[in-house]
Amino acid sequence: MSRDLATPSSDLQDYYDHVPPVHRISNYSTLSGSQQRDFSLGQNIPLTAAVSSSAINLSQEPYTDLPDASNLPARTRPHFGDRRGESVDSPYVEEKSRAGKRKLWVLGGLAVLVIATILAIVLGVVLSRKTSSTSSSDNSISGDPSQFSKDSRLKQSFWGIAYTPEGTLYPDCGAKLSDVVTDMQLLSQLTTRIRVYGADCNTTALVLDAIQLTKTNLAVYIANYPNSDDNGEAYDRQKSAIQSAIQTYGTDHIAGVTVGNEFILDYLDDNGGTDANSVVGNAGAEILLAFINDTRSMLSDLGVSLKIGNADAGSYFNDMVLENVDYGMANVHPWFANQSINDAAGWTWNFFETTDVVLAKTLSNDPEMSIAETGWPTNSTNAGNESDGPSTASEDNLQKFLNTFVCQANTNGTEYFFFEYFDETWKTEKYGGVEGYWGLFYSNRTLKNIEIPDCSS
Repeated sequence: MSRDLATPSSDLQDYYDHVPPVHRISNYSTLSGSQQRDFSLGQNIPLTAAVSSSAINLSQEPYTDLPDASNLPARTRPHFGDRRGESVDSPYVEEKSRAGKRKLWVLGGLAVLVIATILAIVLGVVLSRKTSSTSSSDNSISGDPSQFSKDSRLKQSFWGIAYTPEGTLYPDCGAKLSDVVTDMQLLSQLTTRIRVYGADCNTTALVLDAIQLTKTNLAVYIANYPNSDDNGEAYDRQKSAIQSAIQTYGTDHIAGVTVGNEFILDYLDDNGGTDANSVVGNAGAEILLAFINDTRSMLSDLGVSLKIGNADAGSYFNDMVLENVDYGMANVHPWFANQSINDAAGWTWNFFETTDVVLAKTLSNDPEMSIAETGWPTNSTNAGNESDGPSTASEDNLQKFLNTFVCQANTNGTEYFFFEYFDETWKTEKYGGVEGYWGLFYSNRTLKNIEIPDCSS
């Protein structure tokens, strides 16, 4: 439909118009076109970081003094993404029996032995690359995972948190259930909701299994991260994984199924478009809607009822897509809109309310809207990216954003997923800059030098 809201806000629009589609994913499949996105996170070690125990004086008032960002230059950046994939079993090779004279039999036996040895080595390599089993019999998990020590520094203050399990880059796939168990133990002390980005590398089953093992009060928005240019290959692969996980673990801890993450934005980037509701944008929407409708049919065939949603850049929702989902998740990053840390919280709330919430109200189905990603980086690999213009990437500024956004958003009833759980080292290695430094925790799962706000989510 034609509407004024089709034109994105200038601050993020300029950014998205100029940024390469690299950073805009935190979890799955491949980059736009033929570029593949990697994934690697931290190691599973105990919390050791110490922070000051002094209380933070947190204001509960609504955001005020919102900045005028209309004249700020846009900052180019790649984007968070996530990919997962199910490993494929190696072909099965049958051994042939041999007969004949004793000499030939002996030689044949030796040949079979050599072949069997080679096959065993090859099979071991293949299995080592497969996703680790989601069974609670994982011998790296000791004791009862539901009995774990609580960290007094952690507060269940966040409405939700964005999460990417370690080792879920398709096709490598090396996620460990023991790591995901540790993640659920920590995340459950910060929030009651998490969102993932896709289903490759057994992500859905791993997370649901870990939640059941830890007996934590967590609800997860599972996801399928499809591509627009692979004839549905990534979608179908993840669909099968989601279906299997639901059949195994049920839906008690599933809050919804998100189909697509910045799909429209990537489609526009790949096809020379800028308007999500243009002819080009609508062409991308038709592809995405086919995936959404197929997911709805799959859930119906399973006899389950779950909300289905879509995540995209805050300025790039397509009307046809939003009119056919139950919820929309908007990525809204003050850092990439060149906001001062002092204005970041207010700008985030204002942008989301005036761009995404207002848009939803114009649609017949009035989909639920939440902020899919927002946060602040704490470091940079180079001086050229350590500042967004007015402010720097630092733990002090992450603390300021936590202090001015989290409790105020809870008070205002804003639904959001803080970005993110821990630093993603693969982004540092592949892209540099601030890409790998958005976590509340370092990549080794130790809390950064910050204090978590103390307020109910």
